[in-house]
Amino acid sequence: MAYDFAPLFRSAIGFDRLAQLVDTAAQNPVSPSYPPYNIEKLSDARYVLTMAVAGFGPDDIELTVQDNTLIVAGRVAENTQDREMLHRGIATRAFERRFVLADHVVVEKADMTNGLLRIAVRQIVPEALKPRRIPISSGQVMEAAQPAPDSVAAPAMTAQPAACGCAA
Repeated sequence: MAYDFAPLFRSAIGFDRLAQLVDTAAQNPVSPSYPPYNIEKLSDARYVLTMAVAGFGPDDIELTVQDNTLIVAGRVAENTQDREMLHRGIATRAFERRFVLADHVVVEKADMTNGLLRIAVRQIVPEALKPRRIPISSGQVMEAAQPAPDSVAAPAMTAQPAACGCAA
């Protein structure tokens, strides 16, 4: 299914990532379910991504942020010991999960405890983008803008009587 974003782009500026996000979502209609994860909102600007990664150690998992995408990849080194498995219920297959990060979102830290990988994420809004209140004063006259000192003022036009020879 294709979407036409031309009307949006005619009146909006800077939404290139929105189209990229929709294209990425359309290309991956079936999202992988391994490993399972939760995304928890702690406050307006703080989130925690928790992934169940039983069988993986901290050295088996790689976290990368690239182009506003958090990539979590896991690979367990093959065990060279000969073992006879009667039942394998703990999946240790390689995986790669991608999470698109909004603008100004940073990954702060990650830790692993009891088979759960926890990734702390925070949205940092720059001061220039935060709302600011403009004070309103009353009773003061605002001065008109003065011309720049290096500009040449136009000569004043004076009213001259018309020289048409007609009687007034």
